[in-house]
Amino acid sequence: MNIYNTVGKMAIGSRLRRLSELMMDQAGEIYALYGIELQAKWFPVVYALSGGAEKSITQIAQEIGHSHPSVSTIVKEMVKQKIAKESPGKEDARKNFVKLTAKGLAIKESAKIQFEDVNSAVENMLGESQYNLWKAIEEWEFLLGQKSMLKRVEEEKKLRESKAVEIVPYNDSYQQAFKKLNQDWITTYFKMEEADFNSLDHPKEYILDKGGFIFIALYQGSPIGTCSLIKMENNTFELAKMAVSDEAKGKGIGFMLGNALIQKAKEEGAKGLYLESNTILKPAINLYHKLGFKKITGIPSPYERCNIQMELIF
Repeated sequence: MNIYNTVGKMAIGSRLRRLSELMMDQAGEIYALYGIELQAKWFPVVYALSGGAEKSITQIAQEIGHSHPSVSTIVKEMVKQKIAKESPGKEDARKNFVKLTAKGLAIKESAKIQFEDVNSAVENMLGESQYNLWKAIEEWEFLLGQKSMLKRVEEEKKLRESKAVEIVPYNDSYQQAFKKLNQDWITTYFKMEEADFNSLDHPKEYILDKGGFIFIALYQGSPIGTCSLIKMENNTFELAKMAVSDEAKGKGIGFMLGNALIQKAKEEGAKGLYLESNTILKPAINLYHKLGFKKITGIPSPYERCNIQMELIF
């Protein structure tokens, strides 16, 4: 137990497995106490078949919440012990159906008294404990059904990594990073165009000197993302040249850059933002929707790759 006290809550899966193994071992001893030839791991399958009707492996798996391979393995063990039998389906011979044998039904009947005693013992134990484990398990199963542990850990990872990200204004030392980040994604999906070369090779002349801004995202001091505001007419900026390195994807960098530039545009008194993209870039389009952009039409674009235009009105 010392290891769990040392490691803490992140070992919850291992600790639950230990508790499960302890309960399963003691369940085997209980079956022996009542002279019942049943393994504890078979119980959910036996119970699912206790009505006497035959069921497919898939049906049983869905009822007891186990995987298909797990149920299939248990059924094979039960068939070997002549507790259950398999037979091909009448309508589809490729699908096997399972039902309890006479031996299996007899075990079910003889286990009724045991079930009553076990249920009473569990009720007494719940009464002795400070926390209701049964309700806690139900709650955890619900929460994990709503959002998996993997998703929850991914969110924590993204949050931790995002705290190490710094959004800084562009200076000449970032020119090569600004160009490479954008050139990498453009050449992955499209081809570089004249407008790309102009702004990426000469960001000062084509963006900054015309009243625009460029921001760089740094992760542990290294440039991993960038985005710019290009000055337009009618007190509007174009959100352009957003790029995040492949290694940094999944850290929420694009969202952070987008929010930083939206805030900058508002500080400059802009009435809104405009952007151009391509619908093949689904993650980018989803990001723009998340930032509040809406699809518009009718504005000429200098880019061949542009097939969607969006705007955000403040």
